[in-house]
Amino acid sequence: MRRSLLTAALVVTAALAAGCEVEIAPDAVRAPVSINPTPSESAGVPKYVCTAVYKTLTDGALEVAPWIGKSSDEAKAKIKQVFTDMAAEVDAEVARTTEPGLKSALRDISGDLAAGAQLSDPAAYVNGDFQTVGQKLDGKCGA
Repeated sequence: MRRSLLTAALVVTAALAAGCEVEIAPDAVRAPVSINPTPSESAGVPKYVCTAVYKTLTDGALEVAPWIGKSSDEAKAKIKQVFTDMAAEVDAEVARTTEPGLKSALRDISGDLAAGAQLSDPAAYVNGDFQTVGQKLDGKCGA
Protein backbone atom coordinates (compact mmCIF):
# COMPACT_ATOMS: atom_id res chain seq x y z
CA MET A 1 0.00 0.00 0.00
CA ARG A 2 2.76 2.45 0.94
CA ARG A 3 4.64 1.66 -2.26
CA SER A 4 1.60 2.30 -4.45
CA LEU A 5 0.97 5.63 -2.70
CA LEU A 6 4.61 6.57 -3.16
CA THR A 7 4.46 5.53 -6.82
CA ALA A 8 1.30 7.58 -7.38
CA ALA A 9 2.87 10.61 -5.72
CA LEU A 10 5.98 10.29 -7.89
CA VAL A 11 3.91 9.95 -11.07
CA VAL A 12 1.85 13.05 -10.25
CA THR A 13 5.00 15.00 -9.35
CA ALA A 14 6.69 13.95 -12.59
CA ALA A 15 3.61 14.88 -14.62
CA LEU A 16 3.46 18.32 -13.01
CA ALA A 17 7.19 18.84 -13.52
CA ALA A 18 6.82 17.92 -17.18
CA GLY A 19 4.27 20.69 -17.63
CA CYS A 20 1.20 18.46 -17.61
CA GLU A 21 -1.93 19.82 -16.08
CA VAL A 22 -3.87 17.75 -13.56
CA GLU A 23 -7.54 18.67 -13.27
CA ILE A 24 -9.67 17.80 -10.26
CA ALA A 25 -13.37 18.54 -10.18
CA PRO A 26 -14.19 20.96 -7.30
CA ASP A 27 -16.86 18.67 -5.88
CA ALA A 28 -14.46 15.71 -5.92
CA VAL A 29 -12.51 17.22 -3.03
CA ARG A 30 -14.16 17.43 0.36
CA ALA A 31 -13.73 20.43 2.62
CA PRO A 32 -10.49 20.11 4.59
CA VAL A 33 -12.23 20.60 7.93
CA SER A 34 -15.20 18.81 9.35
CA ILE A 35 -17.54 21.33 10.96
CA ASN A 36 -19.65 19.26 13.29
CA PRO A 37 -21.93 20.96 15.81
CA THR A 38 -20.64 21.20 19.34
CA PRO A 39 -22.82 21.86 22.36
CA SER A 40 -23.42 25.52 23.23
CA GLU A 41 -26.28 25.24 25.70
CA SER A 42 -27.14 28.09 28.05
CA ALA A 43 -30.34 29.53 29.53
CA GLY A 44 -33.02 29.51 26.85
CA VAL A 45 -30.57 28.33 24.20
CA PRO A 46 -30.82 24.58 23.55
CA LYS A 47 -27.75 22.60 22.58
CA TYR A 48 -26.60 23.12 19.03
CA VAL A 49 -28.83 26.07 18.04
CA CYS A 50 -26.04 28.61 17.69
CA THR A 51 -23.59 26.10 16.30
CA ALA A 52 -26.18 24.83 13.84
CA VAL A 53 -26.76 28.38 12.56
CA TYR A 54 -23.03 29.04 12.23
CA LYS A 55 -22.74 25.74 10.36
CA THR A 56 -25.62 26.72 8.07
CA LEU A 57 -23.87 30.00 7.26
CA THR A 58 -20.50 28.33 6.70
CA ASP A 59 -21.90 25.51 4.56
CA GLY A 60 -23.91 28.02 2.56
CA ALA A 61 -20.83 30.12 1.90
CA LEU A 62 -19.03 27.02 0.64
CA GLU A 63 -21.96 26.16 -1.64
CA VAL A 64 -22.17 29.67 -3.05
CA ALA A 65 -18.43 30.13 -3.60
CA PRO A 66 -18.13 28.28 -6.94
CA TRP A 67 -20.96 30.36 -8.42
CA ILE A 68 -19.62 33.80 -7.50
CA GLY A 69 -18.22 35.67 -10.47
CA LYS A 70 -20.48 33.83 -12.89
CA SER A 71 -23.30 35.85 -14.39
CA SER A 72 -25.30 33.04 -15.95
CA ASP A 73 -28.94 32.47 -15.06
CA GLU A 74 -27.92 29.08 -13.69
CA ALA A 75 -25.43 30.70 -11.29
CA LYS A 76 -27.98 33.25 -10.10
CA ALA A 77 -30.60 30.55 -9.60
CA LYS A 78 -28.16 28.38 -7.64
CA ILE A 79 -27.15 31.24 -5.34
CA LYS A 80 -30.81 32.19 -4.78
CA GLN A 81 -31.67 28.58 -3.94
CA VAL A 82 -28.80 28.30 -1.46
CA PHE A 83 -29.92 31.50 0.33
CA THR A 84 -33.54 30.29 0.37
CA ASP A 85 -32.48 26.95 1.86
CA MET A 86 -30.28 28.69 4.43
CA ALA A 87 -33.15 30.96 5.50
CA ALA A 88 -35.38 27.90 6.00
CA GLU A 89 -32.71 26.17 8.09
CA VAL A 90 -32.30 29.23 10.32
CA ASP A 91 -36.10 29.51 10.64
CA ALA A 92 -36.16 25.92 11.88
CA GLU A 93 -33.79 26.89 14.70
CA VAL A 94 -36.07 29.73 15.88
CA ALA A 95 -38.49 27.17 17.34
CA ARG A 96 -35.70 25.57 19.36
CA THR A 97 -35.01 28.54 21.62
CA THR A 98 -37.01 30.43 24.21
CA GLU A 99 -34.49 33.28 24.60
CA PRO A 100 -36.08 36.40 23.04
CA GLY A 101 -32.81 38.05 21.99
CA LEU A 102 -31.64 34.94 20.18
CA LYS A 103 -35.04 34.42 18.55
CA SER A 104 -34.90 37.98 17.24
CA ALA A 105 -31.34 37.54 15.93
CA LEU A 106 -32.29 34.29 14.18
CA ARG A 107 -35.32 35.95 12.57
CA ASP A 108 -33.09 38.84 11.42
CA ILE A 109 -30.59 36.41 9.90
CA SER A 110 -33.33 34.44 8.17
CA GLY A 111 -34.89 37.65 6.85
CA ASP A 112 -31.55 38.87 5.51
CA LEU A 113 -30.92 35.56 3.75
CA ALA A 114 -34.41 35.55 2.24
CA ALA A 115 -33.96 39.15 1.06
CA GLY A 116 -30.62 38.23 -0.51
CA ALA A 117 -32.34 35.40 -2.36
CA GLN A 118 -34.86 37.85 -3.84
CA LEU A 119 -32.29 40.19 -5.39
CA SER A 120 -31.98 40.19 -9.16
CA ASP A 121 -28.21 39.86 -8.65
CA PRO A 122 -27.72 37.74 -5.51
CA ALA A 123 -23.93 38.10 -5.85
CA ALA A 124 -24.40 41.67 -4.59
CA TYR A 125 -25.65 40.21 -1.31
CA VAL A 126 -22.68 37.83 -1.14
CA ASN A 127 -20.30 40.75 -1.54
CA GLY A 128 -22.30 42.88 0.90
CA ASP A 129 -24.46 41.97 3.89
CA PHE A 130 -23.77 38.22 3.73
CA GLN A 131 -20.27 38.88 4.99
CA THR A 132 -21.58 40.20 8.31
CA VAL A 133 -24.92 38.41 8.74
CA GLY A 134 -23.45 36.02 11.33
CA GLN A 135 -22.52 38.95 13.56
CA LYS A 136 -26.18 39.20 14.49
CA LEU A 137 -25.47 36.29 16.86
CA ASP A 138 -22.72 38.18 18.69
CA GLY A 139 -23.47 38.15 22.39
CA LYS A 140 -26.45 35.83 21.95
CA CYS A 141 -24.75 32.45 22.13
CA GLY A 142 -22.68 32.65 25.31
CA ALA A 143 -22.35 29.53 27.40
